[in-house]
Amino acid sequence: MAGMNGVVSVFPNEKKILHTTRSWDFMGFSQQVQRATSESDVIIGVLDTGIWPESQSFNDEGLSPPPDKWKGICQDANNITCNNKIIGARYYKSDGLFGSNDIISPRDSEGHGTHTASTAAGRLVNRANLFGLGAGTARGGVPSARIAVYKICWSDGCSDADILAAFDDAIADGVDIISLSVGSTTPTDYFRDPIAIGAFHAMRNGILTVTSAGNQGPRRATITNFSPWTLSVAASTIDRKFFTGVKLGNDVVYEGVSINTFDLKNETYPMIYGGDAPNPIGNYTSSSSR
Repeated sequence: MAGMNGVVSVFPNEKKILHTTRSWDFMGFSQQVQRATSESDVIIGVLDTGIWPESQSFNDEGLSPPPDKWKGICQDANNITCNNKIIGARYYKSDGLFGSNDIISPRDSEGHGTHTASTAAGRLVNRANLFGLGAGTARGGVPSARIAVYKICWSDGCSDADILAAFDDAIADGVDIISLSVGSTTPTDYFRDPIAIGAFHAMRNGILTVTSAGNQGPRRATITNFSPWTLSVAASTIDRKFFTGVKLGNDVVYEGVSINTFDLKNETYPMIYGGDAPNPIGNYTSSSSR
């Protein structure tokens, strides 16, 4: 096949893997900054596990109809509808093989795509929290931007063929930016890397592709998306810790880190080493917790 006229290259169809509310404030992008009205004309194509459209991060209150440049579709399947926020949705599964938990539509069954889409362009959601933890205003980097969804990842991973097909559609649909938090576990040369190939064609059409740098850090040499025509994003530090005070019987308070939200109802309990505490729900015994 590689020698046939019209065939640029042939390489195996392999699987890629999937690589928060305060992120933008931590990086210095305050929600109080004055926003340009033209931001609502920006279309971000998210190539991921799909989206959960009922999330408040994707409400379209106050948004006008999609820009005239938009040429995409909302693929009708399994009761998913688009609005003036989620203006397009497609899904891809070239091998036709689905897992028991897969939803055969652009709807998200993994949660990863919903998370990445809201990080990029989620609307403001007040009092967002996880079981009472980290309460605050959730928002994306550009809350008024439009989102186009391209579901390329399923329970068995993200195939190269589907990634390339989604790039082709995103370019033709008229997106301005492509966001992709997907990659391999080891570096791949440009001529066999569907993300590098797709991003190159996006670049030639004036579209910036933003990728996660990798997912195996912080060890050395773990960056897998590094083509010079993409913007690869990685984290060097974070600013979130859940501090909890432990008050002893002598009224001395020690501050530690915990995600426990249980109400102790002013009862006192003996203090033990955490490694000695079994976790039957997590299938850990006291010995395996150490």
